[in-house]
Amino acid sequence: MCIITTNDTPHKEKQMRTNIAIDDKLMNAALKSSGLSTKKDVVEEALKLLVQVKKQSRLKKLRGKLKWEGNLLTSATFKKSKKS
Repeated sequence: MCIITTNDTPHKEKQMRTNIAIDDKLMNAALKSSGLSTKKDVVEEALKLLVQVKKQSRLKKLRGKLKWEGNLLTSATFKKSKKS
């Protein structure tokens, strides 16, 4: 079991002091697969990924509920991507 501690510092980014127990095998696998060098970096990356996935999940719930107005074939973004 590993315990991660972050300090509450007066830097620009507010940090929260937290102690968490994480399975050693899981942490080692995360370090190895991510290429990150510290446990703190792994935890922060995992939290960012969790937030991203949850946001995507909320967006998926809107599928079929929004009305689209426009024509993708005439959009500037579509035309630009077709030229590439």
